[in-house]
Amino acid sequence: MRISALRVAGAGLIVDGVDLEVSPGETVGLVGESGSGKSLTARAAAGLLPKGLRAEGSVAFDGREFLGARERRWRSVRGTRVSLLMQDPFAMLNPLRTAGAHIAESLRGRESRAEVARRLAEVGIDDPRVAGRHPFQLSGGMRQRVALAAALAGDPELLIADEPTTALDATTQHDILMLIKSVQAARGMGVLLITHDLRVAFELCDRVAVMYAGRVVEQGPAAELAKSPAHPYTAGLLAAVPAADRRLARLSGIRGSVPTAAQVAATCAFAARCDQATHACEEERPPLRELGPGRRTACLHEVRPRPHVEEATPPERPAAGAEVLRVTDLRKRYGGHVALGGVSLHVGRGETVGVVGGSGSGKTTLARCVLGLVAPDSGTVALADAVRPRHRLVQCVFQDPSTSLNPAMTVGAALAEAAAQGPEEGRLGVRELLELVGLPASYAGRRPAGLSGGERQRVAIARALSVRPELLICDEPVASLDVSVQAHVLELLREVGGSMLFITHDLAVVRQLADRLVVLSRGEVVESGGTAEVLDSPAHDYTRRLLASVPAIP
Repeated sequence: MRISALRVAGAGLIVDGVDLEVSPGETVGLVGESGSGKSLTARAAAGLLPKGLRAEGSVAFDGREFLGARERRWRSVRGTRVSLLMQDPFAMLNPLRTAGAHIAESLRGRESRAEVARRLAEVGIDDPRVAGRHPFQLSGGMRQRVALAAALAGDPELLIADEPTTALDATTQHDILMLIKSVQAARGMGVLLITHDLRVAFELCDRVAVMYAGRVVEQGPAAELAKSPAHPYTAGLLAAVPAADRRLARLSGIRGSVPTAAQVAATCAFAARCDQATHACEEERPPLRELGPGRRTACLHEVRPRPHVEEATPPERPAAGAEVLRVTDLRKRYGGHVALGGVSLHVGRGETVGVVGGSGSGKTTLARCVLGLVAPDSGTVALADAVRPRHRLVQCVFQDPSTSLNPAMTVGAALAEAAAQGPEEGRLGVRELLELVGLPASYAGRRPAGLSGGERQRVAIARALSVRPELLICDEPVASLDVSVQAHVLELLREVGGSMLFITHDLAVVRQLADRLVVLSRGEVVESGGTAEVLDSPAHDYTRRLLASVPAIP
């Protein structure tokens, strides 16, 4: 597939002049922050742009032009020559149809039970009974495997995978990525991987193209880009990736947010956020210039080397006995499924305890029991002050801040409403709460829809802190954020301090925040101890498998 001078526009310009090529057997990564135009580039390449958007330029397969063609021509290649795998398998799978029916539909006349079973086996599902199950009866990883089997059933020459592992835990993510890689090698299939996870992109891809504000600002062999980025934006993204092997003294994100393509059509798109920008960057649009074989960059300057970030000294442990939470032998069943099988842990005052584990390990059930949203079958949850109402003792920051922010309320109204539920003594006002999370006072008049994802998460943190809780529970608070925004939010949580129960599937993230670590597997604690101790010298095989699944940037 070859994409040339691709432009996508609706009410305004969104994608502005993208050139991209994927050869048979090659994996090309398309990376960048939310709003950079990655997904719309992929949808234009598959002829699946939403209504109201139009594309110009060229999308060609074997020299045949498809952009602007009628739907009938697109159908002749979609699902056969090119197939799309989405982030959320529910977006691809009909909840009323079985897994086997989805695969059979793509097989187009070869829908025998044996063929469906073979296609399931190709994606690592050896139980043929899965073919008769509906999506809601499958785990997240299993649903993604079925979606992949359906996408591959037409034997495509090109697979476009749009954030295929973002919502998955580390081990499941690793399995899906290795599965795509093995199928690709067996078939000689091309893969266009869209992701905001640089670790995934640089581990899996042969070449990487970096998008920003609707255009490609750098591209080249993955190993070369990782070692020596030639554009300040690429360097900034790499600097924001948390380290899995050490705790950094400072987490560095890129200031500001991604502009629209229309706002920067005639200038360097990154100039407003770049520390190396000069007057020349605002006077012209830098073209992609050749640096060497397969290396191109859209920057007028030589990129400075990434600054070395010192390793942090281990934080001091809170005094023994100063506990804000103690969970003892917590058990919870859902029918025949054991969600928690006797979990015990504690959080000291001023301490951050990380809880890690794969899907189904019991992390979220544990959080819901501590919050009082779920009643355990047995065991105890003891909080430091049994007199104060639970909502004043414990607050939660969720993965998606839209679940805790009313879209109809302004930021100021939401914060004022929450603060009114807290103690009157020392109550923080809206301005103070916004300052606490690094947002200007003017944001009080905005609504959630007018904020970026990172800004919404900052407001959610301010809202949770407004009642001055004894314990803050963070349930995957950065899982859906871009790497730069993630760095800002993690640094904010460090600065805010206090007592935290930090739940995540990302070991690199938990390394940067947690003093102690608890590893859950199938509802049981399999390992616990100081974070560095557990991650540097894991004693349990499950912990070792989690660590082995973390993608690495070369």
